[in-house]
Amino acid sequence: MVRVAVCGGSGYTGGELLRILSYHPEVIVTTVTSERSSGKKVSDLFPNVHKYSNLVYEKLKTGDILDRAELFFMALPHGKSQEAVDLFFRHGKKVIDLSADYRLRDEKVYEEWYKVPHRFQKTLKESVYGLPEIYRKKISKASLVANPGCYPTGAILGVYPAIKNRLIDVSNVVMDSTSGTSGAGRSSDSAYSYCEVNEGFKAYAVATHRHTPEIEQEISALAHKDIKVNFTPHLASFDRGILTTIYAPLQKRISTKRILQIYKKAYAHEPFTRVLDEGRFPNVKSVRGTNLCEIGLIVNRRTNTLIIVTAIDNLMKGASGQAVHNMNIMMGIDEKTALDTVALYP
Repeated sequence: MVRVAVCGGSGYTGGELLRILSYHPEVIVTTVTSERSSGKKVSDLFPNVHKYSNLVYEKLKTGDILDRAELFFMALPHGKSQEAVDLFFRHGKKVIDLSADYRLRDEKVYEEWYKVPHRFQKTLKESVYGLPEIYRKKISKASLVANPGCYPTGAILGVYPAIKNRLIDVSNVVMDSTSGTSGAGRSSDSAYSYCEVNEGFKAYAVATHRHTPEIEQEISALAHKDIKVNFTPHLASFDRGILTTIYAPLQKRISTKRILQIYKKAYAHEPFTRVLDEGRFPNVKSVRGTNLCEIGLIVNRRTNTLIIVTAIDNLMKGASGQAVHNMNIMMGIDEKTALDTVALYP
């Protein structure tokens, strides 16, 4: 059994982690932390997590919990994971960080977008970006994995085969994403209250969203050159899910059928990435509660533009499901464990 600690277990991603792990046959959760909910039982916040109903939240004291787990999930706010991740990593523990603190390889870019200095640059250099479809081999050997952001997951998986096969002009890529309200976290901000969100649909953080440099970092690495993208996120009045639409000029004339063949070959052996048949496009309802990324695409022949649509559950493939996927790879466990059955029912 793998002994696991969930640090920051009172938010939506923490709750999803506990829900998935409660059905994992090779994991036992020994510790769950929360600053604001310390002293409460997990069942006080998440009554559906029956297996860990008697587990009690405690404040994060790294020295006290260091020896309780082999692997630490860090579901803390951005800027709050740095020190604890560094300590656990230096003491030989495996760490999966769900914040942005170890995703961006350039500490200067991190500081520019998150307005927080990165104080552990040596540990940052050891971090592996946790997108299994691209970095599986590195993840399998890693002790520190930076779990991708929700928007970047759908965006990167959408363009990966197109960039890898040099199908598109990467200098002019446009990405529009729409998220459900759980993407904002378990916030008390009035902007995410029922009355404000219900029946609404709006763009936000236009040209300034913090996931932009993460997307650019990864597709630049794929293309072997510096790439900038136009990325615009939107907020809609559903609970969970992200739909991303990507527009990219094609390098040459090519049919939708041929590109679908390329995409299906690229993801043929991926358990959680599904390329839909021609004429079909994903719906966030279809991936709700799953660790799937569904992809549909079409060539707009009039403009010679490739249009790609992806759908994920932001709390699953965009966060906690992907984190468990990474854990399975790191620990040599079958990748689909706890992700292809019960996790379908949130």
